Amino acid sequence: MAEAPEQQAATGSTSALIRGFNELPPARKIGLMVAVALVIAIVIGSWIWLQAPDYRTLYSNLSERDGGAVIDSLQKLNVPYKMSDNGTITVPSNMVYETRLKLASQGLPKGGAAGFDLMDNMKLGATQFQENVTYQRALEGEITRTIEAISSVQGARVHLAIPKETVFVREQQKPSASILVNLYPGRSLDKAQVEGIVYLVASSVPDMPPANVTIVDQNSNLLTANKKENTLGLDSSQLEYLHAVEQTYIRRITDILEPITGPNNLRAQVTADLDFAQTEQTAETYKPNPTPEQSSVRSRQTSETQSDTGANASGVPGAMSNQPPGAASAPINAPNRPAGSAAGANGANAAPQTTGGSTHKESTTNYELDKTISHVRNPVGSIKRLSVAVVVNNRSEKDKKGKSVTRPLTKDEMTQIYNLAREAMGFNQTRGDTLNVVNASFNISEEEVASPPLWKDPSMVSLAKDLVKYLIVAGLLMYLLMGIIRPTLRDLQQAGEAEERAEREAEFGERGGLEDAAEGVGDVVNIGGKRAHTYEDDLHMVKELSKDDPKLVANVLKDWVTKV
Repeated sequence: MAEAPEQQAATGSTSALIRGFNELPPARKIGLMVAVALVIAIVIGSWIWLQAPDYRTLYSNLSERDGGAVIDSLQKLNVPYKMSDNGTITVPSNMVYETRLKLASQGLPKGGAAGFDLMDNMKLGATQFQENVTYQRALEGEITRTIEAISSVQGARVHLAIPKETVFVREQQKPSASILVNLYPGRSLDKAQVEGIVYLVASSVPDMPPANVTIVDQNSNLLTANKKENTLGLDSSQLEYLHAVEQTYIRRITDILEPITGPNNLRAQVTADLDFAQTEQTAETYKPNPTPEQSSVRSRQTSETQSDTGANASGVPGAMSNQPPGAASAPINAPNRPAGSAAGANGANAAPQTTGGSTHKESTTNYELDKTISHVRNPVGSIKRLSVAVVVNNRSEKDKKGKSVTRPLTKDEMTQIYNLAREAMGFNQTRGDTLNVVNASFNISEEEVASPPLWKDPSMVSLAKDLVKYLIVAGLLMYLLMGIIRPTLRDLQQAGEAEERAEREAEFGERGGLEDAAEGVGDVVNIGGKRAHTYEDDLHMVKELSKDDPKLVANVLKDWVTKV
């Protein structure tokens, strides 16, 4: 069965390439083979490089003890790894988190600083000094581990100065701590975080005041400030409260004015002057003395004293003085009897009674005093003064042609906005508040939301790396195929075809009828309705045609004989 023309063409092309390669000089043959081997090696290397996993950091800055333990565990887990000189261990990116969990279940890494696990290795017979030193080392290690758990801290070093206990109060000293923190590149600690570390350490050591904690970063920058220096400024909590107050007033003004001006057409800023002074005042006041009728009686005291000055018994007590009275005699001019005197039974007057004396009365009344005692403690963070600035964009409208134009706000509109802003801020003229509302044209009517740059997105970075790898391999393969291999193969094929044509011309030239034979073969092929590309193909097709239609071939040969 005859082969298909495509297969015959491919066979001819291959034979042409082989002929062209055989005609090359030895030096060019060796160079071509080296180039083909290099291309194959580059293709295989690129494929391996693309299939190689992306290694990411498992742990960094490990100590020698932790690094050896981690590597031993990775070998047992059959996890591929790489280790650099700075103690960084990397594993394939798809195995980072799984490997960390497996190592964490084994207690690795233990960390550069030892904690209370040192107490597990205490030897029998250790002295009290050794126990104190071990306890201090363990406490420093635990504090170090706690500080290193903060996201911005890469490493820490803690030194505790714990004085000896004494029974003398005057000689007692408070413990202190010195901390060195190594932050990640591009990271920093704000005041709130520094204060958090200070109080964390002070709470971990008994009787340690926060003022005795000093924190320094890896660049020798003092992060903890002196308390005396902070008395003139505001701490982080006060600054946060000040910022919250200002933002609250900004939201009030914005919420009430944006429905009128439209979104992104209003800017408001508030400056608040707060009073963070802590003052207490106690006052005791007395009013003038009121009248007795208006006063309340607290207590009343009354005393009365009587004295008698009449004839009393006198003389020396005894028989001589104890004599009966003499006979009564009626005086010629008798004085008037007192109202209480009475006559005797026989109408005779009774003996006269002489009375006399004095009476002394005292009365003391105590009234309640009108006294007022007041204890006043002023609130901390009260508003002393507010300064508000508001800028309103011009109003956007469309003209008769449908184009968007802007116009300034009218006086009535500005008055309305001013009054609303005044009420929203709680304007108080007594404390000196100020409000300034301005109408101006904004350069940008609508703000574009600034999206984060793509180079900061980890997923985009990983995708870009993979894309660059594939582009490099694709470009290299295209260059090798289109720039080296294809031109070389084309030259070899052209050289082989030229050699074949030269051989055919030489063969038919010896017979003396190359042109007639070629023309005759072409006639036969044309008569058969088929045409190939090379002489071998035509000759093969003539043979097949002579088998299928011998009469046709006979007529062609007769025509050849007639021409001759």
